[in-house]
Amino acid sequence: MTATLRSMHLHDLITAHTRKDFSALRHDMSVQQALATIRQDGVGERIIYFYVVDDEGRLAGVVPTRRLLTADLDKPLSEIMIGSVVAIPDTATVLDACEFFLMYKFLAFPVVNDQRHLIGTAEIGVFTDEVFDIAEREQSDAIFEAMGFRLAQVRDASPLTAFRYRFPWLLATIASGTLCAMLTSVYEVTLRSSLVLAFFLTLVLGLGESVSIQSMTVTIQALRATSPTRRWYFQSLWREVRTAGCLGAACGLTVGLVVWIWRGTGWAGVAIGGGIFLSLIAACAFGLTVPALLHALRLDPKIAAGPMTLALTDIATLLFYFSLAALIL
Repeated sequence: MTATLRSMHLHDLITAHTRKDFSALRHDMSVQQALATIRQDGVGERIIYFYVVDDEGRLAGVVPTRRLLTADLDKPLSEIMIGSVVAIPDTATVLDACEFFLMYKFLAFPVVNDQRHLIGTAEIGVFTDEVFDIAEREQSDAIFEAMGFRLAQVRDASPLTAFRYRFPWLLATIASGTLCAMLTSVYEVTLRSSLVLAFFLTLVLGLGESVSIQSMTVTIQALRATSPTRRWYFQSLWREVRTAGCLGAACGLTVGLVVWIWRGTGWAGVAIGGGIFLSLIAACAFGLTVPALLHALRLDPKIAAGPMTLALTDIATLLFYFSLAALIL
């Protein structure tokens, strides 16, 4: 499925992707009558909930399958149904429906018109299979990841509300930037003695941030599919450290050679290349540790991990970079 086609699906009306093989049960039916109606009418392959309508055909409640199968046969549906039903309006798009799944974590939603008449159901299995193409799960994961940015809290919110939600996390970037500036001033003498360090400072920081974001993204994806344990953490850390060692050695050697060829200063190349090597190992470690720690504290790693990981990575990068330069040069 191409990106253009996927984008078009997101803006389709949800009615184009709803199932019509649902059972609408009257609220005055008994459980026995409801089961007889279900046997007579049949159900679709993926029915998850049974919806109850009133005398005028409007959505009145929902009966989970387990509750319907275990209730007394003579009990009316009005007594076992859940009266408060979250429904998707038929004017909603697929993107709007995605928001419902993210917000409420239900497996299915009824789709109703403006008079609350039931016209279909939107189920999570159909949603992932037909709209996002399960053969390209990594693309659909990326879409859900982007929407996971508290979509319900920031969409259609006032500028002040959005500011109050997003600004606190940016304070981590401001704080780390201020601390990095202070750290740089401590190594002012080192910078004066070897100006080439300043030339490559942006590159070194960029490499560390890129690697930390890569590790953080992989870790967040892993946390969705596994329950982290101490053993999982140390196994993952060992794997990340080995990966970081290869990345750091390759990047450090490349940049070191560039410094030596361009400036003719071998020791400066060693200092810069060594700083890159150490900083990338730290970056991988932070990319794994920060989201894992936030997950353990029951905080949302998708929101907080980015600013915190980048802040710690920048600080560690500067410390390794300038400390090694001060020691060698």
